[in-house]
Order: sequence, then C-alpha cells, then structure tokens
Amino acid sequence: MRHGHGLRKLNRTSSHRLAMLRNMTVSLTAVTKHESKTTLAKSKRTAPRCRANSDPGQKNRLPGANKRLAFNRLRDREMVVKLFAELGPRFANRNGGYVRILKMGFRVGDNAPMAFVELMDRPDTTEAVEVAGE
Repeated sequence: MRHGHGLRKLNRTSSHRLAMLRNMTVSLTAVTKHESKTTLAKSKRTAPRCRANSDPGQKNRLPGANKRLAFNRLRDREMVVKLFAELGPRFANRNGGYVRILKMGFRVGDNAPMAFVELMDRPDTTEAVEVAGE
C-alpha cells in the first residue's frame, strides 16, 4: 500500500530536487518574455511552492520576518523585493489559486506530458508594448 508517500521525487536527489523547484519558482515569479513550459509532474510540484511564497507577501503583520522567510525559500533578493512590492498587493484579495497549469500535449522525444505554467492575474503586456511603440 502507498499510504503517506506524498512527495514526488522526480528521479532526482533531494538537493537537486529542491534547487530545481526553487529555480522554477523564481523563474515563474519573474515576469519574463519566455514561456514557462515544463513537464506536468514538475509543474504540479511547483504550484504549492508558489502559494507558500506568495502568502507572506500579502501579509504586512511582520514584514521583516516575512521577508526573511521568503528569502530563505527563494534565495534571490530581487524576487523577494518584487514579491513584496508587486505580487503581494496584486494577490491581496485572492485566497488561493495563484498558478494556472495548462496541459499542452506530449513532448516529441519521450512522450512526456507537457504543461504551461503561469501566474494568475498577470498584467497585460500588449498594452505596454503598444504605448511604447507609439
């Protein structure tokens, strides 16, 4: 029986798995031009970590302690600043569901199920491009 085995190991050592999930969370919170395409299993493991990182950014009760907690999880100073300046206020009225996972089909080489991962309530970048282009 498979009781109590809630951790997907993703065929990696514990240090590699933690570093990979930390990097995926940082790249997801950074609004970049490239898409966040990954396997479905990795995307499902990344979503709860994004929620755990977004929750301290919403609460202003102990900003110093919450910033230290976020830095301990992310290990990227720029992302911690962005989390408290932009993402925290943007998700202040949302009780959960910060990440959207869209299934994309299967990878060509090994037929692994692929997914597109994005944050909810993203600001529309097309308006900024149109204004800058004028």
